[in-house]
Amino acid sequence: MTNTTAAPVRDLRHSPDFHDLGRLISLMTGAEKHAPAAHSTTDALWVLYDRVLRVTPATADDPGRDRFLLSKGHGPMAYYAVLAAHGFFGEEVLRGFGTYGSPLGHHPDRLLVPGAEIGSGSLGHGLPLAVGTVLGLRAQGLTEPRVWVLVGDAELDEGSNHEAIAHAGPAGLEQLHTLVIDNASATHGWPGGIASRFEAAGWSAVTVDGRDHEALYAAFTAPHPGRPRAVVARVEPKH
Repeated sequence: MTNTTAAPVRDLRHSPDFHDLGRLISLMTGAEKHAPAAHSTTDALWVLYDRVLRVTPATADDPGRDRFLLSKGHGPMAYYAVLAAHGFFGEEVLRGFGTYGSPLGHHPDRLLVPGAEIGSGSLGHGLPLAVGTVLGLRAQGLTEPRVWVLVGDAELDEGSNHEAIAHAGPAGLEQLHTLVIDNASATHGWPGGIASRFEAAGWSAVTVDGRDHEALYAAFTAPHPGRPRAVVARVEPKH
């Protein structure tokens, strides 16, 4: 018998293109106080949504979907542009960014933004939430969905992240993936580099050029059996 359930296919007439992100971001003219924070994430977000994450607008509520948590929720313009490019909402919504009545606030709201898994912006919350998400999936017997969380290097000054890192390694949370955008904005920094902190806690970790799409893809998809994965994406310094 022929299987009549077709997999979702991309409409090639409206295929998302990385080079369209600049135009999409330019539609968001509301006052943005964290533009460098937004632009530092552009390439990594694109590679994740275009080539790695197993989630689409059609599967955004599917229990088996991958989860992406934006902990670095301040400066969400690149995130909104990537979501719009991949069809989670129409690009016309971008024009209202930051205005009263728009679903696109200066921090994402999971109840208002299609595709957003958490409300974020307060630094240090996303990685602990990602650990809890993996534990919740495990409790439900869902071992295939992967959980990705994007954090900034400055967020790692927060103690809540240190506790999450220390728990996830020994617990063997293989479904957990942390993407750290390193734009040299951390107050304290970590001797030996950011990746070394994750490795010391039992994670698989690597540092790559945060503007190199092929390097990002290779780092995102490398196997790491029995261990959570951390990818540190270095971009130009914030200042």
